[in-house]
Amino acid sequence: MNRLSVRLAFLLLCVLTISLFAQEQPTLTLDNMNDPAFARSFQMPRTFWLSDNTALIYDPRIPDSIRTLERLDPKSGKRTQYLDREKAAASFNTLFPEGKAPRFSPMPASITADGRYGLYVVSGDIFVLDIPKAAVHRITETADEEKNVQFSPDGMKLAFNRGTNLFAYDISQKKEHQLTFDGTKTLLNGTLSWVYWEEIFGRRDIGYWWSHDSKAIAYLQTDESEVSLQSIVDIAPWTPTVSTQRYPKIGEKNPAVRVGVTEVGSGSTVWAAIDPKSFEYVIRVDWIPDNKQVCVRTMNRLQTELDFHFVDRKTGTATFITKDTDPGWINMSDDLYFLKDGKHFLLSSERDGYAHLYRFTMDGKLVNQVTKGDWALTTSGGLPFWVQKAVVGIDEDAGWIYFTSLEKSSIEKHFYRIRFDGKKMERLSGGDGTHGINMSPDAKYYFDQFSNISTPPSLTLRDTRGKVAHVLATPDDSAFKKYGVQYAELLKVPARDGFLLPATITKPRDFDPNKKYPVVVKVYGGPSAPTVANAFDYGAVLDNVLGNNGYIVVKIDNRSSTAISKKLENLILNRVMGEIELNDLVDAVQWFKKLPYIDPNRFGITGWSGGGSYTILALSRSKEFKAGIAGAGVTDFRFYDTKWGEAAMKTEKENLKGMEDNSLLKYAKDLTGRLMLVHGTHDDNVHIQNTWRYVNELIKANKIFELMVYPLRGHGVGDPAGRKHLNATMLDFWKRNL
Repeated sequence: MNRLSVRLAFLLLCVLTISLFAQEQPTLTLDNMNDPAFARSFQMPRTFWLSDNTALIYDPRIPDSIRTLERLDPKSGKRTQYLDREKAAASFNTLFPEGKAPRFSPMPASITADGRYGLYVVSGDIFVLDIPKAAVHRITETADEEKNVQFSPDGMKLAFNRGTNLFAYDISQKKEHQLTFDGTKTLLNGTLSWVYWEEIFGRRDIGYWWSHDSKAIAYLQTDESEVSLQSIVDIAPWTPTVSTQRYPKIGEKNPAVRVGVTEVGSGSTVWAAIDPKSFEYVIRVDWIPDNKQVCVRTMNRLQTELDFHFVDRKTGTATFITKDTDPGWINMSDDLYFLKDGKHFLLSSERDGYAHLYRFTMDGKLVNQVTKGDWALTTSGGLPFWVQKAVVGIDEDAGWIYFTSLEKSSIEKHFYRIRFDGKKMERLSGGDGTHGINMSPDAKYYFDQFSNISTPPSLTLRDTRGKVAHVLATPDDSAFKKYGVQYAELLKVPARDGFLLPATITKPRDFDPNKKYPVVVKVYGGPSAPTVANAFDYGAVLDNVLGNNGYIVVKIDNRSSTAISKKLENLILNRVMGEIELNDLVDAVQWFKKLPYIDPNRFGITGWSGGGSYTILALSRSKEFKAGIAGAGVTDFRFYDTKWGEAAMKTEKENLKGMEDNSLLKYAKDLTGRLMLVHGTHDDNVHIQNTWRYVNELIKANKIFELMVYPLRGHGVGDPAGRKHLNATMLDFWKRNL
């Protein structure tokens, strides 16, 4: 065989190999996009620091049959079994009739700081696991459900709600104490009304707080008797029934709240002596380390003033300490820290237009601004975007504060430390991407969960020098390789004034630059709620399904949604769903339309919740889009709740013109392109009233539209059947309209 023949044979072999590989690689579709291998890429070990600065680990990547709680010594890196799973399961099973015990999980709902006890709530009853002994004890067996269960700081007591009253239980004495007695359907003790649960505490039912000495509880009492009722129709019975929800809408009465302190076993409450006329909301309650006082933060109705009060535990006497203000509104923050020196506290504020840390004396005098610059603190992880908690550790002895921020880039989250006087700030995390930090109590070690837009999450244990002490999970991209998933590209798109808008573009696997592709634009658009990040995103799976059907997928953040600064957020004050957001979106879309491989006449837009609103906005007040799918969008802020709606839009008294000018109902007559509206009938967040009222305006204007209603579903249509149907419906819509 001559040299030419050998080369031809080799080339033929290569072609055949590539062809066979292409044939074997499956195409990602609606049918296989829920392959469990994708979820495994995002499964990280759960980690819990104990008071002795060792950690407990529960690793879902370990086979279920042998998975249990493990203990990790950060100094030695030694990882050992901490719970005898089989023994604990056997103990658990004895507490139920034979064959009736639910499956035992070795991962409790919460664990005491010393690692001795774990908590389970099963069918509304409380169970406590003695972890070293692998023995489970039943605490309650009542007809009423127990909820909001928390261990005391010393781990020897529990507190919980039964109905709308607050109770405590002494584990060693096996004794229950009823702490409040006046709870009713509308008078809530230690449990939250909907607007507090959703908007103020970030979907956490945190309505009571243990003192550090575990002897007293401060709690929020809520009277929602004058809050308006929203009706929800249940179609499941043959004759439909109606349930109600207490939901205050813009301009209506809010729940009336006050803070009390009760000593466990006393049966009485000392009420905080703060004039109820001086505030509208109680935002946070925090115990001061000496246990003699609690700090109560209150806010006015316009949400422009936040007052700090120190309340005496024994008398209820309240002392005003300091005030934070903002010309737009004040965001929710958990960043308040009382230092061990007993003389200072740290808090975050956006008073200079960016979220930064400040140090105060205990009498409210500002000592210094700790962090500063044209960048913002950002939540390390685990909380919704509207609640900030950036500080992850404080080492007072060494003089360091550890926190996460957007200093390197507005689309990346990094780990830093700084001195109390604001000097010697340094970035501790490396690479380009996003870090989630979980730091030990002594601030000597931290778990670092890292990913970027093309790298699945990993989890490492590091010391404060950044040195890796232990690798808990490495990136698993096997599913993404199996299906040939294409990762998004990060872009910065110029607006008309030169502002660079964060964006991404995801191209089809078989992308051909000589073709003209239709585009699906995904938006959310809410204040400081970015969708563009240099982080691995499960949404890439559905984006690739669209790509395999011939679509390019684009994400765009308008400037007020970037989280860069409070200055940018405040641009939408009194005019949400208006020109500020719309102009940025239009500018970005027009930039994309100039790309040679994009069909400028086939642009679609879609979003959920806030993104649903902006989809309707784009189809009504611009002519850039051929079609759009709007999910569960607010169509007029007068249909939305007081706390979120009034933050930027205020009430009709202050902003009637802004309400009317930016109501999407007003622009229904101007709808262009094809629109599909999607909503769940049991949405308790954005009520389906928003869609019904908008539909009525479309009918009046003789506008043709499509409607997909999901019975009995809430705000997210989160059940497997609902999500599968929704994805299929959306793809069908794009095929018919783009």
